[in-house]
Amino acid sequence: MLDRRKFLTTIGTIAAGAAISNPLKAAIQSSGQKLKLVLIGTGVRGNSFWGSRLLHEYGDILEFVGLVDHNPGRLKYAAKYIGVNEGCGLYATFEEMVKEQNPDLVMVTTTDATHHTYIIKSLAHGIDVLTEKPMTTDEDKCQAILDAERKYKRKVIVAFNYRWSPYSTKIKEMLGNGAIGDVVSVDFTWMLNTSHGASYFRRWHGQREHSGTLLVHKSTHHFDLLNWWLDSDPEEVFAYGDLEYYGQRQDKKGVSCRSCNEKETCKFYWDITQNKGDYERYVMHEHHDGYIRDNCLFRPEVNIYDKMNVNIKYANNVYVNYMLTTYSPWEGWRIAFNGTKGRLEAFLDVPYLNSENLSQEALHDAEMNQQGGEQLQTKPIILHKLWNDQETIDVPYSRGGHGGGDARLHDQLFLHPEKEDEFKHIAGTRDGAMSILIGIAARNSIESGEPVRIGSLTHLQPRKKRL
Repeated sequence: MLDRRKFLTTIGTIAAGAAISNPLKAAIQSSGQKLKLVLIGTGVRGNSFWGSRLLHEYGDILEFVGLVDHNPGRLKYAAKYIGVNEGCGLYATFEEMVKEQNPDLVMVTTTDATHHTYIIKSLAHGIDVLTEKPMTTDEDKCQAILDAERKYKRKVIVAFNYRWSPYSTKIKEMLGNGAIGDVVSVDFTWMLNTSHGASYFRRWHGQREHSGTLLVHKSTHHFDLLNWWLDSDPEEVFAYGDLEYYGQRQDKKGVSCRSCNEKETCKFYWDITQNKGDYERYVMHEHHDGYIRDNCLFRPEVNIYDKMNVNIKYANNVYVNYMLTTYSPWEGWRIAFNGTKGRLEAFLDVPYLNSENLSQEALHDAEMNQQGGEQLQTKPIILHKLWNDQETIDVPYSRGGHGGGDARLHDQLFLHPEKEDEFKHIAGTRDGAMSILIGIAARNSIESGEPVRIGSLTHLQPRKKRL
């Protein structure tokens, strides 16, 4: 019988494509105990997706034995919000937690630039790790994680939930089946609107020392999808980026929306006191650590890019043009794959191609919603083969839970780890590294004005075909 401590190691085996028996069910049957989890970082993502949802859906097979956060007020709020039992410890540091607990899995949902700290500490204590994306924010921290996983022989899983949506999976299936022959080039555009997009600039994400810029924090989702869809590694990156809309106002230093004198005229004014969750999670506890959730997005501390263009050459000679805009009037994305036998186009939330009637403010809230189950619709993928009429393929799609990907990711991890996954959705450290290395290379390219070779950043060398 497999013990519970081998759970994430066997998940890593699944990521490599091997079929195994279900270690979680075997562990429960053999020990009669639940999988023991620790959550590090109690912001909204940790509290909801990796907190309350897990207990609500899988409380019969797992339990939280510890929550860790340097903010004591937010820590207590998280315990109540998630609904942990009285035996769950609340800790200010990893060291305090590990003295008392021996978890099977540590889940890291802290600010991006600190992910490596908790990943490496967990591995060094013989604990498997699940980390939110991005895995980390620069090449040195990335190499340190790769070295630690190899040294301590534990596993790291990176939570790329976008892969798991039926819509993204259908694209993967069609490309893998040769629907357009060999892919030769890709045009990928992602738009963030003035509601969701702006929010990154008022939060900690607006400072590169915390987020690595949106090329790492946000675009890692998109770069991972490209790597996964194309089944190859990036080889060389050249990029442009600038900050021309947000930030840059010295008079907004230390100003929040609550303290601003432009409430009546600023189109970006956001009243956090009207959002019960954000008020109770952040505002009530900001005196502990000074983190202001409703910072002015024009403050001078903002030092990330708000427009980005990235050119990527893959090891299999596919060329990609990628654009991220953070102040679009609408939020959505579109992608076109050109192949030797035709062209495949996919898109979501393009207003003039979309029959839904959701406001731009409601779009992100609907995507983040973890409640209510799947509300299935269909979304089109356009396939146009050379010398033939175009064909529309209607794909099942769920608005909530990141296109239905969240629930599928959780189910595979905690209910059916033995289930064969022909599309290899589960992501490990190589996947996590290759996605952030595109963003890191793009950032380095913007700063140097030169193309950057992926192989120059860490010991990982690009593969023409992912294994």
